[in-house]
Amino acid sequence: MLSLGDAPGSAREPRAEDPALSARAPRSDTGPAGAPESTGFPDAVYVTAANIFQGIRLEKSPEHVLIKYGDEPLRSLPESEDESVQRSSYELAFSALKFQDILETILIDSYIFPSTTIPDHLSSLIIVMLYDFQDRKFQARLLSDNEEPIAEVQEVESLLNSFKTKLAAALARCRIKHDALSIYHILPETIRNQELRASTLPLYAWINTCKISPEEVYYSLKKKGYHKVKSVLHIDDKVFAVDQHCHDVLIFPSHLKNDLLNIDLFKDYKLILQDKSRSLAVHSVRALLNMDDDILMVNTGSWYTVAHMSVLTNNNTSKIFVCGVKSQAKDPDLKNLFTKMGCKNIEILHETFLNIESKDHRLQKVKVILLLPRCSGLGVSNPVEFILNEHEDTGLLKDFSQGGTSEDKLHILAQQQYEQLTHAMKFTKAQAVVYCTCSVYPEENEAVVKKALEFQDLGNKVQPYRLSPPVLPMCSLKEIHLSTDKFFRMEPSEITNGCFLSVLTRERDPSETVSVKDVLARAAAKGLLDGIELGKSSKREKKKKKSKTSLPKAPTNDNNGIQMKIAEFLNRETNAKANRPEILTKTSLPQKNATPASSSSQVRKPGKPANNPLAPTLTKNAAHPRPYERQTSFLRPRSEDRVIALKPIEIVLPPVMLPFSSSQGIKSQLPTQHFYYRWVGPKTVMPSYFPSPSITRRGEKPKENLPSSLLRRPRPWL
Repeated sequence: MLSLGDAPGSAREPRAEDPALSARAPRSDTGPAGAPESTGFPDAVYVTAANIFQGIRLEKSPEHVLIKYGDEPLRSLPESEDESVQRSSYELAFSALKFQDILETILIDSYIFPSTTIPDHLSSLIIVMLYDFQDRKFQARLLSDNEEPIAEVQEVESLLNSFKTKLAAALARCRIKHDALSIYHILPETIRNQELRASTLPLYAWINTCKISPEEVYYSLKKKGYHKVKSVLHIDDKVFAVDQHCHDVLIFPSHLKNDLLNIDLFKDYKLILQDKSRSLAVHSVRALLNMDDDILMVNTGSWYTVAHMSVLTNNNTSKIFVCGVKSQAKDPDLKNLFTKMGCKNIEILHETFLNIESKDHRLQKVKVILLLPRCSGLGVSNPVEFILNEHEDTGLLKDFSQGGTSEDKLHILAQQQYEQLTHAMKFTKAQAVVYCTCSVYPEENEAVVKKALEFQDLGNKVQPYRLSPPVLPMCSLKEIHLSTDKFFRMEPSEITNGCFLSVLTRERDPSETVSVKDVLARAAAKGLLDGIELGKSSKREKKKKKSKTSLPKAPTNDNNGIQMKIAEFLNRETNAKANRPEILTKTSLPQKNATPASSSSQVRKPGKPANNPLAPTLTKNAAHPRPYERQTSFLRPRSEDRVIALKPIEIVLPPVMLPFSSSQGIKSQLPTQHFYYRWVGPKTVMPSYFPSPSITRRGEKPKENLPSSLLRRPRPWL
């Protein structure tokens, strides 16, 4: 089942506070902040929740068993597969799991057990319905007229109503025993903090730029009554902010979820609700890509993560390979989803990642591997959303209900993560691996990465991996709180889920050349070319290398001017390198006995030593045009039939600085295209180009009062 959200991330250490998320909801005295009052659920929700609880309930030793649970699941209706029914069922089952000990105590204290003869397979249904009953303060459930009743639900509801007074008294005694205002306050502090974060956590949504531009999104939201702010301070207003790390991610207050899902932007897949941690992962991959690099994604969970990666590489010729899709029956649904979202460069692999060989012919252009391994997910504030949207195992709810993961399970998860990371490092063509988890445990994060780096195979003729800091387009190293070990961590808080991110890169092979397009592609991914789109490389450009870079055709978007400037810069730089002379043009030194320019293009042998011993010997240009013969070395025959190879030299002279009070005669001899003048004043320095009404013409003989320090020569560094 495909849903509209995505789940969180996790981490520890430096905390990346977003100024756009500074609002916090107050703590409630009776439960988590913002929790709505329950009016009951349809019968299908109770049945589905009972089956979920049956599979994740806490097993107790025989001497501590209070209530026996059967092994047979209840019959569920087809409507229980509905997304809203699934979400409500998971939330109800998770709540009952957290209070399992208290609910069992209330059932024993009220004499429902063992005085009544209820089949064991209904025990799970009694637990989940009892939690909802006390959550409604033992008020009657609101029934729908068109709802189909389920016999087991009706039977249990009648039983609980008949014991209503005794159940309320048992609950009161339990609260008095624990000195708590409600059973919510009996929970451990770690679980209460997690529920509080889940109730205040804002909504994150990324913009599908394949279908709409950010400006169009802002305009559409404004028409719906939303207004853009720098920080989400007023949680009761219809506002949104732009995330500080990802330029295509918007932030909304949590209470607006139902309103947002009903607007066309979300219905048409132009805005996608997804946790920020997944956006951080795909943006980190995008910053490492060249124009034609492919990506391999492992354990993606939500398909929206794959779609976001596709959207970010829409202007490239990259392919995105997704492995681990076991059932081929899902292919039509996935292709239909990607078509609706405008994604075209996705290819699904049905093999598991560990079964894919590093020499697979399909993956020879894969340069970056995104690894999202299955983890404990304890950095997530809302585990139900995490399980539904990331397609995780429901057994994770058991860990969340206990506030942690057992040592045995943590060891198994860390071993699986290590195997996947080391397998990713075996792909010799890959240049980078991005490793991202939703865990707060170092055993799943830093320990796995450091162990993989320590024991990496150095036998192949490839550069070894090393840690590199993640590159995010809208923040500096200081803003993302990078620690000295180059890991990116975000603690779970009321404003964001936790996230751990690590980037492993190889030293680039010196023999590999990086094209201008690749440089610009990386610069755009890092946010250095804001608003500039780079076109795809054509097949003709791949087959044929041109000696000179031609000016690319200007795109028809709003950034024509910026694109033209970049193209002109690249063209100018390329031509400058191609046309640079091998021998520097001689600078005329005005001396008394000046030698006239020679018509020969060969290097002259110095004759008598110059009058000034410090004056360097310079080469000359040809005074008359004649064919220039390129040779590997400049040779000149001597009378003794001996040949001496002379090496050309290049003399770079500093800029000539003249005071403003120089004579007008001197100024008239200066070509403005070669010289730069500076006004030397008592306090300020004002650079300007000196206006010259009488610019020296070509072939005009310089005046006699031209000082010897003034050199008429080209200055290639300008």
